[in-house]
Amino acid sequence: MKIAMMASEAAPFVKTGGLGDVAGSLPAALTRAGAECIVMVPKYSTIKSEYTDQMEHLTWRESYVGIFRLKSRRKKLQIYFIDNDYYFGARGTVYGDFDDGERFAYYSKAVMAALYYIDFKPEILHCHDWETAMGIVYCRALYGTWCPEVKTVFTIHNVEYQGWADPTFFDNTLGLPEEYRCKLNFDGAVNMMKGAIETADLVTTVSETYARELMYPYYAHGLDGILARNAWKLSGITNGINMELFGPDKSTGLAQKYTPKTRKAGKTANKLALQRAVGLDEDPDCALAVMVTRLASHKGIDLLCYIGERLMQRRVQLLVIGTGEEKYEWFLQYLQDRFRGRAAACLEFDPQKANLAYAGADIYLMPSKSEPCGLSQIIAMRFGTVPVVNATGGLKDTVWPYDPSSEQGRGFTFQSYNADDFLAAIDRSLQLFYDEPEKWARLSEADMSIDSSWKLPAQEYMELYKKAIG
Repeated sequence: MKIAMMASEAAPFVKTGGLGDVAGSLPAALTRAGAECIVMVPKYSTIKSEYTDQMEHLTWRESYVGIFRLKSRRKKLQIYFIDNDYYFGARGTVYGDFDDGERFAYYSKAVMAALYYIDFKPEILHCHDWETAMGIVYCRALYGTWCPEVKTVFTIHNVEYQGWADPTFFDNTLGLPEEYRCKLNFDGAVNMMKGAIETADLVTTVSETYARELMYPYYAHGLDGILARNAWKLSGITNGINMELFGPDKSTGLAQKYTPKTRKAGKTANKLALQRAVGLDEDPDCALAVMVTRLASHKGIDLLCYIGERLMQRRVQLLVIGTGEEKYEWFLQYLQDRFRGRAAACLEFDPQKANLAYAGADIYLMPSKSEPCGLSQIIAMRFGTVPVVNATGGLKDTVWPYDPSSEQGRGFTFQSYNADDFLAAIDRSLQLFYDEPEKWARLSEADMSIDSSWKLPAQEYMELYKKAIG
């Protein structure tokens, strides 16, 4: 099966969030499942020279579209980069420019031109999020005669960002036949994600629960009606993680690597190193709760702020790593100053420190208001750090509530987006940690043993592709 995958980011070349992890890991898993896959990514100026030095320049066009291919011996997986200095080179940014709509519409059209140039006629074109949404539309509108048999799959990672543009964008920028105007028109504007949903053969999102949640206005950010109308082609496949990259026996930045059998000694060594690094009291017996997150309201940081002082009345240490909204940064700094040695805020993102936090912590907090899939809770469990989560989206699908009597489950959950319920879930985790340490150890070791690799999701995607083709 021949698959072309479009993504605005892909690790290790460029990554700003979970999409980068998915686009960096899923194609390799698909090739292991038997597919031939190419990945098309913009050639940003932020890509490190260790990768750009290995690229070969394939072609250019009158309106410059550079195609670079990463030199690789892997015949079943090839990485291509779409180059244009104006859109992706000199700016030094991935997202957030005033003309992002134009940038990624250009990228989408350039990908289709590149596929035509290199004569890679895919059976499946798989596009991720609004930045690649126009790839679905251009494939149908402009390249239908070249690849009439291709089936298109569009994956929604975050429905909040949809690719809105002024209504004149259709005429001035997109260059599409008139019959496609109605597919992109939404509330008097152009909505690129809506165009992809309407045009794609199949639509997926990154967990089964989130696929159901998208039917409701609370989660869908205005697209609930569109998604409900297309519910027949919507499904959810929960993300995996790169088990070689994320793991206590693999990751960099750890004080001591460990396995489930050496969990206690390994986590103690990493906890002490983490406490020293962030200014917490060195106490291996005190429960340490961490968050590695963007400081944004939908990540549940407002709930943490609401219960922060009450939480500090418990025997627990708190560490938050991340950057974001100023009001949250201010409060976390205040909490650190007031509870010196017991609360710490690292208002930056350092991947090495994040790995150390996953390894050294006992409890991972993830009270998101909504979460399409979430990778942090999966990574935390891989390190034997027990999650406390809001039962929404992918958090509900990956963290099953723990039952002390049967010892079944993966972590502690709360059912409503409420600060007191969040605190109650933390209290349940602390009770098990202190009162039943043997059960806690077994829970931690069981979480470490979960197979969260891309093997099963890749098989599910392959079945989905076969369904589309069949």
